[in-house]
Amino acid sequence: MHFEDLRREYTAGGLSREMLDDCPLRQFEHWLEQAVKAELEDPTAMVLATVDAQGNPWQRIVLLKGLSQGGFVFYTNHGSDKARDIAHHPKVSLHFPWNEIDRQVIVAGSAQKMSMAESAAYFVTRPRESQIAAWASRQSRPISTRALLEEQARSLREKFGRGEIPVPDFWGGYRVLPERIEFWQGREHRLHDRFLYTRDDGDWAIQQLQP
Repeated sequence: MHFEDLRREYTAGGLSREMLDDCPLRQFEHWLEQAVKAELEDPTAMVLATVDAQGNPWQRIVLLKGLSQGGFVFYTNHGSDKARDIAHHPKVSLHFPWNEIDRQVIVAGSAQKMSMAESAAYFVTRPRESQIAAWASRQSRPISTRALLEEQARSLREKFGRGEIPVPDFWGGYRVLPERIEFWQGREHRLHDRFLYTRDDGDWAIQQLQP
């Protein structure tokens, strides 16, 4: 296969400064709404990049679960690789790859652990099987077989029965407070449109970048 021959033109539209909101979070919400209306698969899926204690970068896809207090929210096990990375290096990056509409959004900022109250408020809205899964999986730790994981989930179903499932003390939310946000719109002939928001004394400055 000749990978260099795999290419296409980006013809979905353009992006100008006049089209942008002065607030990047409002601009993001606008683009996310358009991604949902375009019926993209998993429009809230984002690549989370972290750096571990040895300085090694790692990426994985997580789901955006909200925008609150000026930040991007996701949830995870506090013992997971991503959580341990954040404990060492809170600086992270998020990437929303909306390829079907020739767009991407890149976020750089600091991840902060959310309060137990905030995490609990979200946990009770999760499907019951997702609540069980949060208890059953010691995320990122080795396991000998999948059967053992399924047995852990079965045992928890029996333990909790039909009662309320409490929030695990090893699980919760993180809020990524952005310092830079880039909006990328693909254009023909690789002359893409890029606009970068950066914090400037509490406000946001906007620059257009060359592709």
